Amino acid sequence: MLKVILRDGTTFVILFVMLVPFIWLLLTSFKIPIDFLSWPPVIIPDTWTFANYKMMIAEPMILNNFANSMIIAVVSTFLAVLIGSAGAYSLLRIKLPYKLNNIILTWILITRMYPAIATAIPYFMLIQKFGLLDTRLSLIITYTGFNLPFVVWLMLGFFQGIPKSIEDAAIVDGCNFFQRFVRIIFPLSAPGIIATTILSFLLAWNEFLYAVILTSVKAKTIPVVIAGFITDKGLEWGEMSALGVTFVLPVIALAWISQKYLVRGLTLGAVKG
Repeated sequence: MLKVILRDGTTFVILFVMLVPFIWLLLTSFKIPIDFLSWPPVIIPDTWTFANYKMMIAEPMILNNFANSMIIAVVSTFLAVLIGSAGAYSLLRIKLPYKLNNIILTWILITRMYPAIATAIPYFMLIQKFGLLDTRLSLIITYTGFNLPFVVWLMLGFFQGIPKSIEDAAIVDGCNFFQRFVRIIFPLSAPGIIATTILSFLLAWNEFLYAVILTSVKAKTIPVVIAGFITDKGLEWGEMSALGVTFVLPVIALAWISQKYLVRGLTLGAVKG
C-alpha cells in the first residue's frame, strides 16, 4: 500500500511541476494588461479577454510564420527519418573493413555532441554564399542535418531488437537488401519510427538558434516571432502567451494521437536478451 501511495504521489508531483508552466501560460493569455503588472501576481484573472488571440489572428504574417514552422518541421523530419533509418540499417547489416562501421557511428555521435553555436558563423556564411538566406530550404537542410545523428542512433537500437532470423527467412525467399528494408524491417520498426519521428519533429519545431540566424522576414518561424515580443519598451505578455499556447497545441495533438505508438516505440529497443 505504501509503495502505491509513494508511486502515485511521485507521479502527481511530477505532473504538477510539468503542467504548472503551461497552465500559467494559458491563464496569462486570457489576462488584461493590468494583470501582468499586479502584485501579488494574478493567477486566475477576474476579467477574461480574447483580445490577445484576436490580435494574433489579425496579424497576417502570423499565419505565414505558422506555415513556415509546419512545412520546415514536417519536411526536415521526413527527410531525416528516411535517410537516417536507411543509414542506420546499412551500418548495422553491411560490415565495412577496418572497423569503419564503429568509426562512422562514433563520428556521427560526435557531430551530435558539439554545441550548435560552435558552427553558427561559418554555417551562416556558407548559406549566404549559396543565396539561401531567409528561405525555407535553408532551415530544411539545417534541421535535416542536425536530426540525422539523432535518428541514426535511435533507429540503430530499434533495428537491433529485430531478430536476424526474420531477415534470413526473407533472404531465402529472394529478397534483396532494399526489399528487406522496405518490406520487413521498416514495418516491424513502425513504433520506433513513430517515436523517432515525433522526437525529431519536436527538435525541428522548437529550434530557435539557426531560425533566428538564417531568417529575417519570409522564412521566419514561430519561435523567432515569439522572441520578437521582447522589445526595448517591455514584454508584450498577452500576445506572447497567446502565440505560445497556439504554438504548443499541434505538438500536444500529435503526442495525444500517437501516444500508444510513442510509449511502445520508446521501449522497443530498451531491453536486449
